[in-house]
Amino acid sequence: MIRVGDRERPWRDGMTIADVLAECADAGDTPVVRLGEHYVSRADFASTPVPDGCQIYLLPTIAGG
Repeated sequence: MIRVGDRERPWRDGMTIADVLAECADAGDTPVVRLGEHYVSRADFASTPVPDGCQIYLLPTIAGG
């Protein structure tokens, strides 16, 4: 199992951040995620493996002004 935000999701061997986001209806436009203690940008989502038991935080785009 992995945890995305406050929800548990099933884990599978070979899973990447891109796979996780494709399965999350609430992922929206997520430019950065925190995978454990590491920050990963969109350019690396498809090549970053997700280990079993990890915590992923979705960091949405925030605009201000």
